[in-house]
Amino acid sequence: MEDQLQLYPHILPDLEEWPIHKLSLQRRNFIEEIIKQTIVRLEEKNHGDFAEVLAKTIYQERIRMREKPWRVDPPNEEAFWKKLRARLEEADKTQNSAIKLHAEQEVLYKIIDRYAEEIVGSFVPKTFLQARKILTALFKRLLSKRGKKTQSWGKKDQLAHRIKIYGDLEQIRNLAKKGTIVIVPTHFSNLDSVLIGYAIDLKVGLPSFSYGAGLNLYNFGPAAYFMNRLGAYRVDRRKKNAIYLETLKSMSTLSIEKGTHSLFFAGGTRSRSGEAESKLKLGLLGTVIEAQRAICQKELDNKVFVVPLILDYHFVLEARYLIEQHLRQIGKEKYMEIKDFSKSKRKLLKFLWQYYNESSEIVMSFGKPFDALGNFVDFEGNSHDEQGRPIEISDYFKLDGDISKNLQREGVYTKLLSDRIVERFKKDNMVLTSHLVAFAAFELLLKENSNLDLFGVLKLPFEDFRIPIDEFELSCNKLRSQLLSLEAKGEIRISDPVKWDIKALVEDGISKLGIYHTKKPLKVTKDGFVTTENFKLLYYYHNRLLGYGLEKIIHKSPNSKIAVAHSE
Repeated sequence: MEDQLQLYPHILPDLEEWPIHKLSLQRRNFIEEIIKQTIVRLEEKNHGDFAEVLAKTIYQERIRMREKPWRVDPPNEEAFWKKLRARLEEADKTQNSAIKLHAEQEVLYKIIDRYAEEIVGSFVPKTFLQARKILTALFKRLLSKRGKKTQSWGKKDQLAHRIKIYGDLEQIRNLAKKGTIVIVPTHFSNLDSVLIGYAIDLKVGLPSFSYGAGLNLYNFGPAAYFMNRLGAYRVDRRKKNAIYLETLKSMSTLSIEKGTHSLFFAGGTRSRSGEAESKLKLGLLGTVIEAQRAICQKELDNKVFVVPLILDYHFVLEARYLIEQHLRQIGKEKYMEIKDFSKSKRKLLKFLWQYYNESSEIVMSFGKPFDALGNFVDFEGNSHDEQGRPIEISDYFKLDGDISKNLQREGVYTKLLSDRIVERFKKDNMVLTSHLVAFAAFELLLKENSNLDLFGVLKLPFEDFRIPIDEFELSCNKLRSQLLSLEAKGEIRISDPVKWDIKALVEDGISKLGIYHTKKPLKVTKDGFVTTENFKLLYYYHNRLLGYGLEKIIHKSPNSKIAVAHSE
């Protein structure tokens, strides 16, 4: 599948017509709808008794304020929750059940209202146009070739070429005209949201998507200014109580139902291991099912389409920090804490400069679109089963001929949707040269140290890893042959550089894998050996190709000539 070089015109050139803008104009009415729906959800789950859920919420919020305060928290936070607690305690003293119930309903309304006001963002067209100009100028400058001062701000086609997009964009654009698109990307870097949003605007020509942004990001003034006005909704991961989570779900359900295109990082957070997500968070994902059922119940002229998006980088800004977290988690080892440099403005700017000046591409691979139940759809958005027979989506929500709400049934549908997304994450993954060389190198390391577990391997001296370049190229060539076989079966996608001459492939992969990192995951010595300066980073990038059974290609090969490095 070839990279889409065409820059598409916007399907809705007038920003005033964008669904996200129309919803923003009715922000307060939208919040009132969220409050009503959240109360209904809580009534169903608590059988109309709010006493326990209110007590737990206030208790958890008091702990949060004491143990995890953030600068972005409202200044009256403590006073707000103290007042609500006093209101409930006062109502508890009375024997009048009606007065007590009224107090609980009043407190519940205030909590949901506060949460909804915090969560729901806005969309300001003028700010969007301003952000578009800033990002276009920045990316053009960063992506321009060095040494050409007359073209220092780059060309539009050059910019488009560096952001490579694969997939049926014509179908996705057409589906966006017929219903609501929910993009579900893999998540590796804090830069993902910016890159996706920019690519959707620049290359795909779709209206802005609603997306979740961690509340902690709003501590940074400029970021808060733009996110508050560009359709982001705030997610506070410190808040785990039932009222907050139901408020968040109500917001998402109603937003999709009203036709606002949305973006979910269904894995919940950045991949710590470097591997694409294999287990998704079902909470917000379930709102896709709920929204589709509500649309069917109300007989609205809309349909929800889910589009997986696989992001592929040659290297990740936060890789060192992320892999340390992963190893601490799986090994229960005591690692020294590594600072997450992705939150450093200086490091972030350095990363952007190096990435866009030296790296060849950012790859975004759009998967095959399907409906909310995981059935693939055709160009016009019609659903089909595995045998290609047409399906009516509303039939999934019917009982005795009537569309009805059934949480248990919809929970099963959410799991099926999750499985379909994970399946497409694997099949629509785009193999880069850096992925291939990292996988081959680390598997060779594991093969030569089969008597050690992972943590024993990671503790080896770097000098113990030396592979003659010709031996390494041979292993990479065998690995590529298996990948090509998988591509022919539709099990994975392969980028064009992976099909180059094997020497060019290996050179490209090693050079791009080590652009940003001071300690190189792979490098070639002057005397022609492949070696490393950081096993953990090599392990992180190797993990991008886990799950395809590629290990056997390396491990069944004759022993390679890995040896301790001695000067001769």
